[in-house]
Amino acid sequence: MSVLDNSFPTEDFGFTITSRLADTASPSAERVEANGGQFRGRTGVITTPHGQIQTPAFTPVGTKATVKAVLPESMKELGAQALLSNAYHLYLQPGPEILDAAGGLGAFMNWDGPTFTDSGGFQVMSLGSGFKKVIDMGTVADAKGADGRPLGDDDVAKGKERLAHIDDDGVNFKSHIDGSIHRFTPEVSMQVQHQIGADVMFAFDELTTLYNSRGYQEEALERTRLWALRCIAEHQRLTTERVGKPYQALFGVIQGAQYEDLRRKACQDLGSMPFDGFGIGGALEKENLGTIVRWCAEELPESKPRHLLGISEPDDIFVGIENGVDTFDCVSPTRVARNAAVYSPTGRYNITNARFKADFSPIYEGCDCYTCTHYTRASLRPLFKADERLAATLASIHNERFIVRMVDDAREAIKDGTYFEYRDEFLGNYYSGKKP
Repeated sequence: MSVLDNSFPTEDFGFTITSRLADTASPSAERVEANGGQFRGRTGVITTPHGQIQTPAFTPVGTKATVKAVLPESMKELGAQALLSNAYHLYLQPGPEILDAAGGLGAFMNWDGPTFTDSGGFQVMSLGSGFKKVIDMGTVADAKGADGRPLGDDDVAKGKERLAHIDDDGVNFKSHIDGSIHRFTPEVSMQVQHQIGADVMFAFDELTTLYNSRGYQEEALERTRLWALRCIAEHQRLTTERVGKPYQALFGVIQGAQYEDLRRKACQDLGSMPFDGFGIGGALEKENLGTIVRWCAEELPESKPRHLLGISEPDDIFVGIENGVDTFDCVSPTRVARNAAVYSPTGRYNITNARFKADFSPIYEGCDCYTCTHYTRASLRPLFKADERLAATLASIHNERFIVRMVDDAREAIKDGTYFEYRDEFLGNYYSGKKP
């Protein structure tokens, strides 16, 4: 079932690279050569017990076993190939034993395609300090705490309470729901994720922030390495023990913040372990995303898939694709949709703007999503103004389709040798500043 143990058959999970841009006879291929062959984009197929994922692909997030406000049937219709849920949230509610009894995550959420779960490692940081994963993708060099001193390893975000405490064995944390105390270790994370039953799981890791010192980054990286070994051992034990269950692939998670030597070390350490694939996570600044992903791609095994955690901005996705990322996930498309922000070829805009009051065109002409083929700007605007729940549903369907389609088109452009032309046109329009 996996590369983790040679006694398992391999047909239940696998990754096949199907094309690279440099292999095509096209103007784009010439640009790859002119660039020193640095373009690492590829297309491929990830095979899981619940179907295949054509890559590169965007994976919408259904944190609590549901994409907020959207039916699973609608996610399938808009082209989503896989969905990602959160192990921490599902552990707290409804509980992993409930999902196990239901037949696994997919059956529980009425989704028959591939599924992912993250490990809960993100919550170690977000609950621990209250800082955002990427620190707003902005600089932190001059950031100061409430008392005016530079932020350090023990700081929490202003107005936040430290709800998680890390030690070498695991993490104690307080539930954000009822204040109860829980403990995650690598073994518990594996047990929880096996019960949840996703096709792809992530090893338990410690996600640091950009405020952490170099010394703490090194300490956390070693802790994550040791946790990875424990995750593998527990995963192998559970895979053998849970006879008759579909095989669940295990991805290691690459940390190291913005330090090249730490990122490369993490890739070398985890890349030598028998993981099925790898997630690239961690704190970083937007301008360094491509460089960091490239470091990882240069070190990780070519034959295994790479997932970039928590990224959905168009320019960031293109940067990821060009540096060898195969799958992406992020909550942003639905999160901004619930606040009336919708995507268009010329950028994101707010549908509640007064100029759309009598505008009977779709969110944008040419969009093939359900929302754009059945509703207009004029009909969406009052739904948001009245705080109708349907508004979030319709905007979320559109936004998810926009990002899914963007990545699908990038995949086809790699195949037919027109990637650079597609990228330049798409990003040129999206960041043009033109009003929709």
